[in-house]
Amino acid sequence: MEPQPLREDGKPEPAPGRLTKRKEFQRVARGRRTPAETFTLQSRRRDEAEGETARGVRVGLTVTKSIGGAVERNRVRRRLKEALRAAAPLEAESDHDYVLMARREALGRRFAALVDDIRHAFRAARRGRAESRGRAGALNAKDEDRRP
Repeated sequence: MEPQPLREDGKPEPAPGRLTKRKEFQRVARGRRTPAETFTLQSRRRDEAEGETARGVRVGLTVTKSIGGAVERNRVRRRLKEALRAAAPLEAESDHDYVLMARREALGRRFAALVDDIRHAFRAARRGRAESRGRAGALNAKDEDRRP
């Protein structure tokens, strides 16, 4: 068993909470999407106005029937849950909820690559929010290519 990651203050990093209700998943689905090869990461900030009083990061998994039968779906779910554990500490914001929408590619992906996908997706989701807040009016990468 690996040692639990520590925060800057020396205390153990808390495990992410879980999204359990359909309403929570639907709310996160209206948020930002970050695509990866094996899943899509959805993220949304929790609002007190929406009645969300939970603290810390919360994560949910969605594995649809398009992935395959029950055996394949359960295998993908187990692999993603373990990859989330292995990727800790995540670069996630404590006032946000996240949903990983699995793709069939998660079945055949090497586990180390799956863990890297999770780390990169959380980093990109956080970076995307920072750029959208801090760079209002800046050109995105597509526009920079068209610049005269």
